[in-house]
Amino acid sequence: MATLTFNGAAQEVTGSCYLLETAGGGRILLECGMHQGGDAVERIQDEEFAFDPNDIDAVLLSHAHLDHSGLLPKLFHEGFAGPIICSRATAELLDVMLHDSVGLYLRDLERNNIRNARRGKPQIEPAFGMEDVEGVLGLCQGHRYGEEVSLGDSVTVLFHDAGHILGSAIVEVRLQEKGEEKILVFSGDLGKQDSVLMNEPALLHKADVLLTESTYGDREHRGEQDSLEQLREILQETWRRGGTVMIPSFAVGRTQDILFHLGCLHHQGELDNWEVFLDSPMAIAVTRVYDRWLHMLDGDDVRQLSDVHKTSLEKFLPTLNLTPDTEQSMAINRIKGGAIIIAGSGMCTGGRIRHHFKQRIWDDRNTIIFTGYQARGTLGRILVDGARSIKLFGEEYVVKCHIETLGGLSAHAGQSGLLQWINNFSPAPRTLLVHGEPQAQDALAERLWRDQGLKVEIPARGQSIVI
Repeated sequence: MATLTFNGAAQEVTGSCYLLETAGGGRILLECGMHQGGDAVERIQDEEFAFDPNDIDAVLLSHAHLDHSGLLPKLFHEGFAGPIICSRATAELLDVMLHDSVGLYLRDLERNNIRNARRGKPQIEPAFGMEDVEGVLGLCQGHRYGEEVSLGDSVTVLFHDAGHILGSAIVEVRLQEKGEEKILVFSGDLGKQDSVLMNEPALLHKADVLLTESTYGDREHRGEQDSLEQLREILQETWRRGGTVMIPSFAVGRTQDILFHLGCLHHQGELDNWEVFLDSPMAIAVTRVYDRWLHMLDGDDVRQLSDVHKTSLEKFLPTLNLTPDTEQSMAINRIKGGAIIIAGSGMCTGGRIRHHFKQRIWDDRNTIIFTGYQARGTLGRILVDGARSIKLFGEEYVVKCHIETLGGLSAHAGQSGLLQWINNFSPAPRTLLVHGEPQAQDALAERLWRDQGLKVEIPARGQSIVI
């Protein structure tokens, strides 16, 4: 019998990792994501696999976000040598994502080791390096949505559009055992139905076991148009105060949505004279990947763009300034007001956004706009929860700037979207909720029972089930 073990993103949002062991002895890893929150070096050094990477035959990857893919270099470093099966766009994005992520990790580790040397403490050996990124990329196999991929005689994999970010996939695994077929479906991260750039998530109808994300299982999002109006108002108010807007943003997905919305405001004559800075080398590289794939994005708003704008999100926002170099990033500090700064990381766990906070978070003229989920333990979550002061680079900073949240720009489905997507399966499969904090999972489980009579399970980390 096939079994599935939950090694991450079980009663938590990040660290996605599930081990599928087939009846024939195959071992397939579904996702290989890192946890987020806290010090990056400490977090990575603490990550341990609950299995031997040498024994893994293949990895199935739903999309390129680091909480789904970030530990692939560690997996390779510790002996994994099988194929990494994903969509074609995900394979292209991984090149950018993993190089950037590992580069930041190695730089942070170098700084830590310099401090350790000064204090007479031992040096920390890296858990992986750039050579492991190259090894991972060499193992990636990109496939089209709907294409059947065989892994031996008893396993077939198909990807379906999840509508979350470029290349994101719902993963369907068909298992053959003693002449019978069992179907495992993993939602990955599901997108919203009214996304401006992404297609709607594909609807599947048959599964024996369903793993579904539950990040926003306890709430709804505002609509895209409501969020655009909220963004317009926040920008106008900050402009009147003479302030600057800081937007911590995920390089993949959220940044491109923000650029699109700001472009819409510009073409409507409602962006005032804001200077917009995309202050993230990774986000710049990812946006150019999106430009190469704009033809496959199918949102109504995208179809209404001119032919020129359909080829480039950069050209759609003429006031956009790209600042890939550190010196260019630091030069933004000389601007006292009228700047919109989009920088990583999305949960403020690292990256350039923390340096901009250092320069501006204590000034009540300024605004921080959060546009995505903030996991527990991250600086973003601490700020959203109302912290009066925070610690940055070893110093205390008072929080006086305005804190705003644009829930409608989330790349995840809200509660009603999750309910509708799950309801398309008939008959109802054995359903397990993953990728959610307990409060969100409990709320979604209650609604599924009340509305659909569906009793779901909420597995704990380390738990196994039989398929």
